[in-house]
Amino acid sequence: MLHTPSGGAGSGTAAADSGLMSIGTVLNVLRDEFPEVTISKIRFLESEGLIEPQRTPSGYRKFSASDVERLGQVLRMQRDHYLPLKVIREYLDAVERGEDVRLPALGRQRDGEALPEATEGPTVARIGRAELLAAADIDEAELAEWESYGLVTPLSDGVYDAEAVTVAALVTELGRFGIEPRHLRMVKAAADREAGLVDQVVAPLRRHRNPQTRTHAEARTKELAGLTTKLHAALLQTALGVRLP
Repeated sequence: MLHTPSGGAGSGTAAADSGLMSIGTVLNVLRDEFPEVTISKIRFLESEGLIEPQRTPSGYRKFSASDVERLGQVLRMQRDHYLPLKVIREYLDAVERGEDVRLPALGRQRDGEALPEATEGPTVARIGRAELLAAADIDEAELAEWESYGLVTPLSDGVYDAEAVTVAALVTELGRFGIEPRHLRMVKAAADREAGLVDQVVAPLRRHRNPQTRTHAEARTKELAGLTTKLHAALLQTALGVRLP
């Protein structure tokens, strides 16, 4: 839970504006839980319609406590659930309208907590370049580097599969340990080889004339992907002599 500062010596302009906070004050509040948040990211989230702070006659942003709480929700959903901004915005707007909605997810895990599989639909299937940059908190040059190593790849229409958000989050986290994108080329190559093996098994099913058989191919692909992922994790644990949570 975010705690907004009370009126006092440290609140400055915020207290003078009936509790409204400047973007710098908001940044300090958010950094307790989100140490890597930046002013540019807050501005980007505003441009994407996630928040609508008030403006002074001079054009300065002024945030209410509810604005800060909503920002915290957005950042938390990005961090914990890897959700695209469009999905987050639609969910929060529905909640504010009083609708009974469930938080969608991308079928990932965070801190050992299993999340439900994503429902089918365009809102969770694609993510734009700007959203990916914001989710990963990187710039164009960094994203271009990731693309050069094949870690993320845009689709034909220039957007990305929603799984790119997960990849971006993991590449960013590995970077904190000094593991650079160029070091991950072997991981990408191994994933491609595993995908090729799975595809070799299910390709005949996908080409079948019977629609039910083609549907079965999708289920078989997911099953094989899960098994190869578990095998990869088990082999990695054996090689390192550790047990993963």
